[in-house]
This record gives sequence, C-alpha cells and structure tokens, in this order.
Amino acid sequence: MTPPLDAGHVRRAFGRAAHGYAAHAVLQQEVERRLLERLDYLQTPPHTVLDVGCGPGNALMAMRARWKSASIIGLDLALPMLQQVRQSWLRPVARVNADARALPLADASVDVLFSNLCIQWIDDVPALFAEFRRVLRPGAYLSISTFGPDTLHELRSAWAQADDAPHVSRFADIGRIGDALLHAGFRDPVLDAEHFTLTYADAGQLMRELKAIGATNADASRLRGLTGPARWRRAIDAYETFRSEGRLPATYEVIYAHAWAPDPGQPRRSGGGDIASFPVDKLRGSRR
Repeated sequence: MTPPLDAGHVRRAFGRAAHGYAAHAVLQQEVERRLLERLDYLQTPPHTVLDVGCGPGNALMAMRARWKSASIIGLDLALPMLQQVRQSWLRPVARVNADARALPLADASVDVLFSNLCIQWIDDVPALFAEFRRVLRPGAYLSISTFGPDTLHELRSAWAQADDAPHVSRFADIGRIGDALLHAGFRDPVLDAEHFTLTYADAGQLMRELKAIGATNADASRLRGLTGPARWRRAIDAYETFRSEGRLPATYEVIYAHAWAPDPGQPRRSGGGDIASFPVDKLRGSRR
C-alpha cells in the first residue's frame, strides 16, 4: 500500500482546478490519447463503458464516437469536473459523482473500464482492483494508466534538501500494479511504462501548473501550514541543480496496464491462499 492519501484533499483540489484543467493538462491529454489507442484490442463493441476519473470528459466523447450504441458512464470524485463534461442531446453520457473505491454500479454490469491517470490518487490499489472486478462482466476489458514512483523525482529530491516532510505524493510501482491485478484475479495482464520529461523556466512555473490541474500533494502526513521562505529557498536552490540547457526538467513515469476480467469461479488471492466464487446455479450436488 502506498502512504495514506487524503481523499478529501484530492476531491477539493481537482474541484478547484476543474474550470481550467483542460487548458493545462497537456501531458494527461497525451497519455489519454495513447490509452484510447489500446481500445483497438477490443473486437466486440461493448454495451456499457465506464470511465473512472473522467475529468472534463475528453475520453468520454472519444468513446461515445467510437461506440455509438453503447451506454457511456463518466465517474469522477470531483463534481465540478463532471460539470465540465460537454453533453449531446442526441447521445448523452451518464455522469456519476462518486468514489472509485465504492462504485455505485451493479455487479457484472460493465464491459469496458477505462481510467486515465486517476488511480495514483487512491492508496489501496488491491482493494480498488477488487472493486473494479466486481462491476466488470466476465471477459470484460480493463485499460488503465497511472503515475509511477519516478514521477516528479526531481521535485521530491529538491524538497528533501529543505525538510523531512512529504511534499510530493508517492505512487505505486509497476510491480505492485501487476501484483494487484493478479491478486484481484484479472486474466492476462500486460503492463509497460514510459517516461515523459517536461521542462520549465523555473520551479514556480511547475508548481503553478501542478496546482492548475489539481495535482497537489495529497499525502495525509503533509505539512498543513504555509511553507516558510527559508525552506522554500532551500528547495528552489536544490531544484536548480537539475537545470539543463537553461530549463528545469520534471519527469513523469507513466504505467499502462490492460487485462481481462476473469470468468466466474476464477480465484482471487487472499492471505496467501485463493478464494473462488461461483454463481449458485453453477454448483452441483444435492442440498438437504
């Protein structure tokens, strides 16, 4: 499990960022484009598609265009994000304000679960994937992206020179994501990662961009007060050691994963053993 995250802080930060999010989330949009390309693996058009952490709904519109007869559902923790979703009276999408850890959907009701750069804001990934499995039909498709632990390592290192408090959220690595998928019983998971490096004129520009997209420090043990000028100066000076060709780099590690929901009866791992579940009408034998 990653360090505990403050879900209330995540909701508020993304809510405040909703209005201007699309103008600043350049990396998120590029990763979303790449993740949407992976939907080409699907051969059969789905009936129900769920986008977890849909934000202002760009992917919703792309999936609406791809699958015109499907029921498309966008879910987000921040209500203001959902209010940014463009609607069409001809083929509207459903918008659901809810927590991904407790999806308000029936068991085995979703054919495709898509999630772009959302799940890094949830600390208990195994429990999250168990919830994903619950709502997915047998054989349904899961396609996700998330940030890995190398994300913003320059900023994390710079703050470590200023004090001992966490200033940059820590995210699960590719091994933990893969293990969590297997733990939940998903079939044939495929994972890969790539690194993006964005550059900035100064650290303040990076900080403003992170705030503009809601990606602020959500570590539950973060400092709650204002950062003093001396600590801020130490962090800025430390970040300057990364400057190259006149620009400051900010690295993002992006992990992609796709997998298929298991057939009924496929075991889940639990405490070192396996738990298998079967529909009652599939059980054989007499009952007295």
